[in-house]
Amino acid sequence: MRGPHNIWRLIRTGATFERTGAMNVVLDAFDATPALRFVARALGLPFKFLGYKGDPSMPPATRALTALGPAYIKFGQVLSTRPDVVGDELAVQLRVLQDKLPPFPTDVAKAEVEKELGMPLDAMFSEFSDSVAAASIAQVHKARMVSNGEEVAVKVLRPGIEKAFRKDVDAFYLCARMVELFSPGSRRLRPMEVIEHFDGVVRGELDLRLESSAASEYAANTKDDPGFQLPAIKWEHSARRVMTLEWADGVPMGDNAAIDAAGHDRVELSERILQLFLQHALRDGYFHGDMHQGNLKVAPNGDIIAYDFGIMGHIDEYTRRVYAEILYGFIRKDYKRVAKVHFEAGYVPADKDVDEFARALRAVGEPIFGMDASHISMARLLSYLFEVTERFGMETRTELILLQRTMVVVEGVARSLNPNMNIWQVASPVVTDYITKSIGPRAVLSDLTATARVLARFGPRLPALVEDALIRQQNVTPEPKRGFKRWIAAAAISGAAIALGANAIFTALG
Repeated sequence: MRGPHNIWRLIRTGATFERTGAMNVVLDAFDATPALRFVARALGLPFKFLGYKGDPSMPPATRALTALGPAYIKFGQVLSTRPDVVGDELAVQLRVLQDKLPPFPTDVAKAEVEKELGMPLDAMFSEFSDSVAAASIAQVHKARMVSNGEEVAVKVLRPGIEKAFRKDVDAFYLCARMVELFSPGSRRLRPMEVIEHFDGVVRGELDLRLESSAASEYAANTKDDPGFQLPAIKWEHSARRVMTLEWADGVPMGDNAAIDAAGHDRVELSERILQLFLQHALRDGYFHGDMHQGNLKVAPNGDIIAYDFGIMGHIDEYTRRVYAEILYGFIRKDYKRVAKVHFEAGYVPADKDVDEFARALRAVGEPIFGMDASHISMARLLSYLFEVTERFGMETRTELILLQRTMVVVEGVARSLNPNMNIWQVASPVVTDYITKSIGPRAVLSDLTATARVLARFGPRLPALVEDALIRQQNVTPEPKRGFKRWIAAAAISGAAIALGANAIFTALG
């Protein structure tokens, strides 16, 4: 599927942007240079007649992306939360992509529900509405359960969505390979790995059983978080292409007028949404990876409600600590420490100059402090960050792609609520608390406890493991003296005993 025939898909992309009138809109939004404008028009204009027509009733950019398919729509969803990058006009156009796309027929949805759940619709739901929200991959219907009369949301995948997404992603793979072939300087960005990561995320989103499981885990992690709630999954009415969950009443997060009319504090909401995301990412290492306005509501009591759990992010403890130290360094303006963390984590090649890198980071961080968010050009900041990473040979960290993307999305949501929010001031309490708990003496004791417990678990096997290793080593090296061999075995047994003792002590201490 990933052959040269996908060139046709790429040509049609440019042609569709030309035919729908989106090319100029997008180029203007990104303040494209004359050279970039010339290349873009040269690639798209000659093939304009090959482009998809799309829905003429939609704005140009939305019209182009919806005509091109679900992968392009996903990209547009991310940009819709960044008016500081693409401009207010384009952001408003793209916001339609979040949950207001044309739905597929309700009869088709009902048939899909019956097929997936294996019983007549009337036996499950006494009411089943037309679509109340339609996104790129699925749509949602409001229903009422026969068993207890509870109102629920029933999510159903779009017919043929798996095949459609496969076509888009295959074209992206070809594009990534072309970038690697014709732009060697871009290889540090690992375009193929980026697309592979995106591909894996989307495959997970196309199986609603995995989404139900993710929602359950996320709920367990966040059940004690004040001001945050998740709708419960109805497992008996969920399957691969259908998911049923509690109905969530609330005001859409993207409707500022409705939020104000309901009496909610938008400044407080903007700070809470950012801090909640950081808590989930740093504390739990498991976070909602698609937190745009279309997946968020404000409950009547002021709680933030999140739903749509198809994209969830996971980062390990070590990566969390690195990420927190980088944020903490920026907050404290300790650019030398931020630079050292990059080097220690292997994010920057060891042959680069740490002091020079620290100075480059200072140029990125200093304009942020003491200024309102409305005075910061995030587009310019991102552009300069790209120049810095390119100059210092940083490679794309695929494990951080979703975290970085979601951070951009959440910041965009927060700024849509409060344009003057200072992201660093809001983030400081959460990051500082995590640093205190994960890097101080308590963290050292916790790490030692975990290590001792692992050693204790394998303690009885250590002598046999050492013996096996020594036997294998005899195939390539002279046999060691038997006294030395006995000493190694005795040391292993002593190590196991120490580990068991340490485990007992730590357990007693709680």
